[in-house]
Amino acid sequence: MSKRRRIYEGKAKILYEGPEPGTLVQHFKDDATAFNAKKHEVIDGKGVLNNRISEYLFVRLGEIGIYTHFIKRLNMREQLIRELEIIPIEVVVRNIAAGSIAKRLGLEEGTPLPRSIVEFYFKEDKLDDPMVSEEHITAFGWAQPPELDEMTAMALRINDYMSGLFMGVGIRLVDFKVEFGRLLENDMIRIVLADEISPDSCRLWDVETDDKLDKDRFRRDMGGLVDAYKEVARRLGILLEGDPSSDKSGPRLVSSNED
Repeated sequence: MSKRRRIYEGKAKILYEGPEPGTLVQHFKDDATAFNAKKHEVIDGKGVLNNRISEYLFVRLGEIGIYTHFIKRLNMREQLIRELEIIPIEVVVRNIAAGSIAKRLGLEEGTPLPRSIVEFYFKEDKLDDPMVSEEHITAFGWAQPPELDEMTAMALRINDYMSGLFMGVGIRLVDFKVEFGRLLENDMIRIVLADEISPDSCRLWDVETDDKLDKDRFRRDMGGLVDAYKEVARRLGILLEGDPSSDKSGPRLVSSNED
């Protein structure tokens, strides 16, 4: 079996050359990182859960007309995706004060924001992904004004849908990060949702207890990261309990033909 050509390796994923032109294989690692990889551990099972949760959310978003890079899940750790020209901007949507916005503005964590707030960050690890304005983005040519408008509108639509989806299973969507890319299609460039949406890229709090079900458990040394991710998957219906093929911890991941 020939060795796959590695295209890119990030903190939590590896991209390999895909089986067809214009495709890639996205592999989810077990690495957990925080503070721009200054904190790093390998946590067994994390990549499997993120792969499956992100698949579930991308499929659901596709059903409401959000065009994404996702094609299909290949196995427990990998997805087949469309190859895109990634726009070097992280789009963050915030509904509740937490993390950096609470520190920057002196807000008590957990304070509902007056409305959903969209922020932009320049994807550059060497600079610790600095926050930037729309003026920076358009002046430096990272995205054109119509592209930025489309990214913002898509991010807010994703927020509306996912807020309702998670609230329906007793989870509050505090904030999340998404990335976008350009896809050349029929001589036109389409803006497409890329990367992943998982507890790595969202803040998810239990509605009743405010228990954190996301990567803050790693950032803040709270422990129980995999258990928290499993709880998110369980509530979304991705895990089944008590199946004989499951691991010793109980639930097993539902395969795509069981959805």
